[in-house]
Amino acid sequence: MARISSRAFTLIELLIVIAIIGILMALLFPAVNGAIDAARKAQAKNDVTQIATAVVAYETEYGKLPDIGGEKGNVDGTLVKTLTAESTNNNPRKIVFIEIGQWKKNSKSGTNDSGAFVDAWGNPYKIAIDNDYDNTISGAGKSPGPTVSGLRKKVAVWNDLTNATDPKSKRRGVGSWE
Repeated sequence: MARISSRAFTLIELLIVIAIIGILMALLFPAVNGAIDAARKAQAKNDVTQIATAVVAYETEYGKLPDIGGEKGNVDGTLVKTLTAESTNNNPRKIVFIEIGQWKKNSKSGTNDSGAFVDAWGNPYKIAIDNDYDNTISGAGKSPGPTVSGLRKKVAVWNDLTNATDPKSKRRGVGSWE
């Protein structure tokens, strides 16, 4: 009698392969999340640098720093509209100093529904400007984190992590002076 050979997998072999794939995926997810977090932080660093550069370009064009309503404030409302040429009140030449898209939760920085420029996590960007032109900014800082006193810059921009609830937030703070 001839013997018929079977080349099918047994149930045990299939379960072992599924378990191995599950273990490999469990090892992969933290690495992917870390890469996504690093990409968001790089985007935030790029944003704060672009905001600072846009403000300096505005000063170069108009001979004065844009009005932010004091020494420190949020990157929102009038400032965003001025730098994006959406409003011509403070930008009569309609020069686009920065392009800002719409914010997408946990994926992309941009302006939220209230008009504030926020990072990918939804934390607002803050700005401090040297209004007295002594090349020193007092009180700029990343929160939570140290406050930078006597910063030798015209413009300082950072993402405000005051209301951030995630324990990893301290690692997400970026500043334009770094």
